Amino acid sequence: MSKGPDAAQEASAGLGIVEGWRGTIVHRVELDAAGTVSRVKVVDPSFFNWPAIGPALTDTIVPDFPLANKSFNQSYAGNDL
Repeated sequence: MSKGPDAAQEASAGLGIVEGWRGTIVHRVELDAAGTVSRVKVVDPSFFNWPAIGPALTDTIVPDFPLANKSFNQSYAGNDL
């Protein structure tokens, strides 16, 4: 049985996870009962990779930090999406 345009709907959400060239990319979209987008969250691969920098650079001297940091190819802005 199909629902007409006046039928009550429930809020819903969807999640998409794909592998990008820097790592996992996650999108979450939430719709309210009217079908309007109520929330969107995009998670850049850097969000998952930032915690690894500390342990990976434990024995690195300060002058080598820029080179070691760039080897991770992190996105500073993408972490705050």
